[in-house]
Amino acid sequence: MLVLYSEWPLQAEELCHALGVEIGSSDLDLENIPALRTLLASCLGLVTIEASSSTVRLVHFTLQEHLLSNPTLFHRPHSTIAEICLTYLNYGSVWDLSPTFYSALSTIPFLEYASCYWGKHARMGMTENAKMLALRLLDRFDEHISARLLLLRYESESILDLYFEEAEGPIGFTGLHGVSFLGIVEIVGSVLEMKNWDLNQRDCMGYTSLTWAAIKGYEGVVNILLEREDINPDQAHTKDGRTPLSWASANGHEVVVRMLLEREDVNSNRVDIAGRTPLWWTPGYGHEVIVEALLGREGVNPDRADSRCDLTPLSRAAQNGHEGVVRMLLEREEVNPNHVEIKSGKNTLSNCPFNQPFP
Repeated sequence: MLVLYSEWPLQAEELCHALGVEIGSSDLDLENIPALRTLLASCLGLVTIEASSSTVRLVHFTLQEHLLSNPTLFHRPHSTIAEICLTYLNYGSVWDLSPTFYSALSTIPFLEYASCYWGKHARMGMTENAKMLALRLLDRFDEHISARLLLLRYESESILDLYFEEAEGPIGFTGLHGVSFLGIVEIVGSVLEMKNWDLNQRDCMGYTSLTWAAIKGYEGVVNILLEREDINPDQAHTKDGRTPLSWASANGHEVVVRMLLEREDVNSNRVDIAGRTPLWWTPGYGHEVIVEALLGREGVNPDRADSRCDLTPLSRAAQNGHEGVVRMLLEREEVNPNHVEIKSGKNTLSNCPFNQPFP
């Protein structure tokens, strides 16, 4: 089950530690961790260990296809893995670790996997036991090394401008930030009831809990947070000035964008530190439905250029080959198709890659 449903190929030591977890126990019993020889013998030749990477895999892809085609072979696998991960993270020895470490310790090999993927497994299979374990972890999440490992992995995989390395730890990345980051809608309500949260608090990376949910497109979490009277849905990042609407627009999260646009206290023309509006971000990625939604908001400026590159939304759409968006923008009287970029001296449509001219 662990080999089949894990989110990355587990190394032998990671798998052995996961198998040594007794769900609900307070700390890891080293005697429960199976020896590698025992592990291989118990699997009757169905798994093998790659010599080059020490990762464990099924012996053949046809075995994986067979197992996946028979979902009743394993009872609620994601729920079980979530409980294994959360039990591991709640061990006293793990809580004692400093949240300033930059990597997991070799003596606790399952820590990084458990930190990065317990949320995804929980989203795919939540149980009452997993919920209880998750709430225990989230209660003091910004003091736990798993919060740091989670953010470090996100930072390493992201193309965004992030600011986590400047912090000494996951300061301010509370349980509310964590559950919003992970998108576990089933426990957001319980987390909100845990304590008197400041819903507009920025974490160590400058984001609010709503911003994280908007970045990742977790509609259920966004909906719950927006129902709170004490939330500021237009809270900007401390350094780049981007709002939840800016992130949701750029990342193509149509439903989240519409939720935010329904709020009168969301400024759809708000500029970030580079002079970029939510509409500026959207055409570059070709999100036609979102462009249409933003253009439908009264007072939106469809022709505002940013202060760094002097690009307008039309320039962005044209350069990236999004013909549908270009046509939508050209229908607006406020849009100047003859805008000349200050730095390059080029006309807005000079690099347009389409074969057919625009009217």
